[in-house]
Amino acid sequence: MGAVTSANASSAPTPTPWGLVILLGSLTAMGPLAIDMYLASLPAIGRSLQADPAAAQATVAAFLAGMAVGQIFYGPWSDRIGRRAPILLGVAIFIAASVGCAMATTVEQLLAARFIQALGACAGGVVSRAIVRDTFDHTETARTLSLMMLIMGLAPILAPLLGSLLLAFGGWRLNFWFMAAFGAAIGVAGVLRLRESRSEATAAQARSENPFQAYGALLRQRRLVGYALAGALNGATLFTYISTSPGLIMGTYGFSTTVYPWIFGLNALGVIGSGQVNRLVLRRATTDQVLARASLVALAFGTALMLAAVTGIGGKWTVLPLLFLLFSSYGFMQGNTMAGALSIDPLRAGSISALLGTVSFASGAIAASIAAALHDGSPKPMAIVMLAALIGSVLSLRYLALPRPHQV
Repeated sequence: MGAVTSANASSAPTPTPWGLVILLGSLTAMGPLAIDMYLASLPAIGRSLQADPAAAQATVAAFLAGMAVGQIFYGPWSDRIGRRAPILLGVAIFIAASVGCAMATTVEQLLAARFIQALGACAGGVVSRAIVRDTFDHTETARTLSLMMLIMGLAPILAPLLGSLLLAFGGWRLNFWFMAAFGAAIGVAGVLRLRESRSEATAAQARSENPFQAYGALLRQRRLVGYALAGALNGATLFTYISTSPGLIMGTYGFSTTVYPWIFGLNALGVIGSGQVNRLVLRRATTDQVLARASLVALAFGTALMLAAVTGIGGKWTVLPLLFLLFSSYGFMQGNTMAGALSIDPLRAGSISALLGTVSFASGAIAASIAAALHDGSPKPMAIVMLAALIGSVLSLRYLALPRPHQV
């Protein structure tokens, strides 16, 4: 990953605060859990609520939209009043909306409840990242975010499997009752274990400006915008896959609802594994050195996926392994782009975290919508959108984020 820096090589990693990591990882996992758990239930939801497949699929887009919108408010608020209150309010909203989803009798009610559910779920992710930056330096922030990915990454593995079991046992509504129970457990843990981490300097900075001024100041910082776009566009590949995978894997490729969660979970293992390798690599390389190489590796896999999708060579047995390899680059990109962005202006950590999350979910929602509009029953629309996003990620990183060309 490049030359070993003396600072990185000589400094020993700080002891891992496992209690904090598990709690923050669980809070961040509320969003992925609420997305991934019910994907296999979409056909059942459509039948139960007498909605066509497009309307049932729209409940995914409604959640992504809520995640993008909600973070705009939580970030500056957490800088101003502290980290605990926004998280606890978000968990309470998540619990209430999960109950609303479980009791929905029309697809319109479910769409509204999913949007509100996302407004609650996004608090955990945006404020947790700020807490990490409050607590650790630049490199340790990247390592801790990668470790949190291990906890958060269990959601895409376990949630579809659990969702399928709950669907078979008690129907699609049971998925949302479980989400409410999960939120309640995390809320209790937050009340008992989560301590305030926001500094007085951060509070003073937040009180000196309104949120629009904070976001304006951040958007004028070229490197921060570059990190945000690089991470968001790379992450858009994952959102595209999430939205298109039920139709591709169960529809086009003909895998059953019991096999689909295993395929979905295998790709999540790639994300988790790369995140943990990233923690080890950061002992000997800087975050920018890792990003410079990982972005090119991701682009190479995206190009190969595009070629496989267009030519049809190998069919699903080529496309699915390439998806696994592509998502294995995700763990190197996300933690490092977040750490890079959060290091630009630590006194606005909450606002930066909100900006990262908003750009990420907005990019994901746009990419997923484009892939849905191009849907033709083949993997080509998915591959086209993914490759375009990866090209944008590389360009953003190299021309905006990285301070100078890196030899990797």
